[in-house]
Amino acid sequence: MDTSKHVFQLHGVNAVEKVVLRKKLRRKEMIAYFQKLAPTVIAIEACGGSHHWARLLASFGHEVRLIAPQLVKPYVKRGKNDAADAEALCEAMSRPTMRFVPVKTAEQQGALMLMGLRDRLIRNRTQLSNAIRGYAAEFGLTAAKGMAHLDPLLERIQADESLPALARELFAVQADEYHQLQAQIDSVDTKLAAWHKADECSRRLAKIPSVGPIGAALLQMKTPAPELFRSGRQFAAWIGLTPKNFGREAAARAAEGLILLPPFAPAAET
Repeated sequence: MDTSKHVFQLHGVNAVEKVVLRKKLRRKEMIAYFQKLAPTVIAIEACGGSHHWARLLASFGHEVRLIAPQLVKPYVKRGKNDAADAEALCEAMSRPTMRFVPVKTAEQQGALMLMGLRDRLIRNRTQLSNAIRGYAAEFGLTAAKGMAHLDPLLERIQADESLPALARELFAVQADEYHQLQAQIDSVDTKLAAWHKADECSRRLAKIPSVGPIGAALLQMKTPAPELFRSGRQFAAWIGLTPKNFGREAAARAAEGLILLPPFAPAAET
């Protein structure tokens, strides 16, 4: 099933992989259709809203398999459209070595929303603080790097009577916005800390060197079931922890003992 906002494309095959269904359905029609359909196996591309549809279809008695988009793309036989994507999903699902994405619960989706909100608020705070620093520099007011130095800068700006009245007024508006963002971030951090303390696996992950509560919570929220990975190396590649590329010349010099490569951290106990 190729999902979208309004129209869903279905492509079905029987036990001998003969096409028996090609159908377009609108959202309301799709729900009624699958409620009446006998339990079957349904493949959906893992994208926005896919976990919701997986949970809904599973409640109707169907078995839902989510497939990562990059694993579906090789099976698209012709120009990309809804029908071709649905056919590719059906083909990819039938492969014996295909890997599937575990369906997240509504509670897991809510926890991920908390992490996404925190990320957006921090990006907004960084953007605003850079803007304040840039405007202040136009009046000869600067501060050292770091968020800890922004509040003293705002205090100096408000105390500097040589600044034009309009500039001081606009700086005050930005200062209020900055403090509101900081209060929202603190509130989200409190909720995140409570989630971390309540999750036993997240607390265990936080004991690993260089992994704090936020990193541990994010790992627990986003990482699929560990048994889906064949090895620790595959998990490291999935999460983006790949070795730095030093190049052939650097590697050769390192082999000769001419330079020292950064040491790897010792493996944590599992």
